[in-house]
Amino acid sequence: MCVKDVLPVSVIIPTYNRFTLLCEAVRSVLNQTSPGFEVVVVDDGSGDGTPGGVARAFPDSRVRCISLDHTGMPGLVRNRGAALSRGKYLAFLDSDDLWLPDKLEKQLHWFRENPGFPICHTRERWVRNGREISQASLKHRRQGMIFEESLAKCIIGPSTVMMERSLFEETGGFREDLEIAEDYEYWLRITPIHGIGYIDQPLTVKQAGHGDQLSEKYGHIEFFRIKGLKDLVDRDWFSRVDAAAVRSARLELSRKCRIYAAGARKRGKTGEAEEYETLAERYV
Repeated sequence: MCVKDVLPVSVIIPTYNRFTLLCEAVRSVLNQTSPGFEVVVVDDGSGDGTPGGVARAFPDSRVRCISLDHTGMPGLVRNRGAALSRGKYLAFLDSDDLWLPDKLEKQLHWFRENPGFPICHTRERWVRNGREISQASLKHRRQGMIFEESLAKCIIGPSTVMMERSLFEETGGFREDLEIAEDYEYWLRITPIHGIGYIDQPLTVKQAGHGDQLSEKYGHIEFFRIKGLKDLVDRDWFSRVDAAAVRSARLELSRKCRIYAAGARKRGKTGEAEEYETLAERYV
C-alpha cells in the first residue's frame, strides 16, 4: 500500500441479508461532514442480491462491496474488510446501525487533540422498534483504563469505534470463530493495555427490534461472553498484563458461570447447571 493511497478513514460495514437497512447505514456514512473516507461493505454470502444492489444503489467511487462465502462470523467478516482497506484509521459500522453526520469529523478531531490514544468510541442512542431507550441508569466509566468495567459486559459498541490501523494489526483484530460477543472478547484484549478515548455525545444510533440480530438468535449472549473470557483465561492471556488483571478476569469468569448456572437450573437444565457450577469453583 503506497503512502499516497492511504485515506484518513476506512469504514467497514459487515452485512448479511439486510439490504434495506444496509442502504440506510451506507447513506449515513456518505452524509458525513468529514471528507476522505472509503466505505468497504463486506457481504457475508447474502441471498438477497446485496453485492449487485450496492453497486446499483451507490455508484460512488468511495463505496465498494466485497463478497464472501457465508460464515456467520461477524469478526471474520470485519477482519476481511479491514485487511482490504486503505485507511489510517478503521471505523466499524454494523449494517443495522446509523451514524450522525458529524461522527467521523468529531472523532478525527478528537484524535488530533489526544495523540496518545489509539482508539476512541462515542456515546450511542439506543432505538428499539422506533422508540428510544433511556441509558440514564448506566453509570460505568467509559474512558481511560476501563478493563474492569469491560469484564462485566460489553461497554464499547462496535459501531461507535474508531481506531488506529496499527492497533488493529498489533492486536490481531476480532476473533473469527465466535458467532456472538466477538466484540466483548476483542475489547478484553485491548482495554488492559491501552487507554480508551471517549466522546460523550450520541453520534451513533443503535437500532434493535428488527428480528434478525445475532444477539436475539439465542435469547441470551452470556454463554458466548463466558466462552470468550474463559478461552483468554485458559490461555493465561492476562498474565502479559499483571497479576491483578489475571485475578480480576478469573473472578469475573467465576461470577458469570454462577449466574449462568442459576439460569440453567431455572430452565430445568440440571446437567448444564452442574457443569457451570463446577467451572465457577475452578476459577475462584
